[in-house]
Amino acid sequence: MLRLMASTIRGDCVPSHPISTLCRDARRLAMLAVSCTLAVLAAAAPSRAADAAFRTFLEALWPEAEAAGVSRKTFDAAFAGLEPDLSLPNLDLPGRDKTGSKGQAEFTRPPSEYLNEATMARLADQARPYLAKHAKSFDRIEREIGVDRYSLLAFWARETALGTYALPHDAIRVLATQAYLGLRKDQFRAELLAALGMLEMGVPRARMKSSWAGAVGLTQFMPTEYKPYARDIDGDGRIDIFSSVPDALGSTAAQLAGKGWVKGEPWGFEVRIPPAASCAMEGPLQERPLAEWSKLGFVKATGKAWTQPELARTAYLMSPAGGHGPSFLVFENFKVIRKYNTSDLYAVFVGHVADRIAGGGTFVTPWAGAVPQKTTVVEGIQRRLQALGYDVDKIDGKIGSNTRMNIGKYQVANGLQVDCWPSEAVLAHMKSVAGQ
Repeated sequence: MLRLMASTIRGDCVPSHPISTLCRDARRLAMLAVSCTLAVLAAAAPSRAADAAFRTFLEALWPEAEAAGVSRKTFDAAFAGLEPDLSLPNLDLPGRDKTGSKGQAEFTRPPSEYLNEATMARLADQARPYLAKHAKSFDRIEREIGVDRYSLLAFWARETALGTYALPHDAIRVLATQAYLGLRKDQFRAELLAALGMLEMGVPRARMKSSWAGAVGLTQFMPTEYKPYARDIDGDGRIDIFSSVPDALGSTAAQLAGKGWVKGEPWGFEVRIPPAASCAMEGPLQERPLAEWSKLGFVKATGKAWTQPELARTAYLMSPAGGHGPSFLVFENFKVIRKYNTSDLYAVFVGHVADRIAGGGTFVTPWAGAVPQKTTVVEGIQRRLQALGYDVDKIDGKIGSNTRMNIGKYQVANGLQVDCWPSEAVLAHMKSVAGQ
């Protein structure tokens, strides 16, 4: 049949042949195949044009790369045969999510799922043997840099499950795609140039495996953090954040210290909110000395008393599930963890796993009732809160402390049950009040 189709295209079909009917059918099929092929080629033309535009974009990076100390050899080798990866999230393409939250579990999953008890307990158990295995390195890190070993192991546990999770992407391709098509082009342009700098410093391209956002190494370093903070802790004369646990954790410690880590300070404590207060008091805008929180009736969920050093610290209330789960009074190091990954849930995860590695127990308050996060619902609530004059700085579809706080204030003002959670019920109430 394939040979017959080929001859049909050439006009070799003979009407008097016993299979002339089949021949005519084959001709129609052949012409259809040609049409389809032409259609595919036509559809591919924009793709080729896009590829050409991508190559032009990459070449335009050369002056900046050269100014940053990248050689032409490194530059050309990094981009040889490179094509954009259109499967990545957070790309500015028709029909794609524009909130910047796709792909980030911190902004899509319910808190109880992200802060899964079994997962955190397992990671803490798996991390503890490293306390003895790398004791000398941890001693040095704590002495010279000032970040505790428990927190560092918790970062490693969260980022790559203590090295058992293999980052799936090529960092250069990811960063080039995000710089070209992403929602945060300028940010990723800087990261791409920094990644080229890592290659110039001798990091093998094969080691540059990353997350969808271009983070590399055991603790998912962004490339711009590598040059200022990467450290040789194991003393072998080279920096290896990809397979050397001391180097990776020491480099993470240096980064945290550079972001303001306070030596010896806890990240926070789970608390019980007194009846006269609520989750509407959440957020850094309502930060105050812990002594004042104590006078308001806030106590540790474990029942242990506040110490004098703790009472002297400044803290703010953090209720990641609103009124549907544990609440915390958090300190400066919680803010530093958020600078590593801007998410309340992420910071609670790292802080709590650190406590578990050090011998602490599970949350006292159970998770109950916080449904999965829906971007459209959150955006709708944020938009209406902003229109009503609440201090909503941006409409991004993400549930942060500011959004939860303002929902709580709205619920208080309207005589609703205060749970500070962006539910469809809250949105429905706002629509009914507005007559929509």
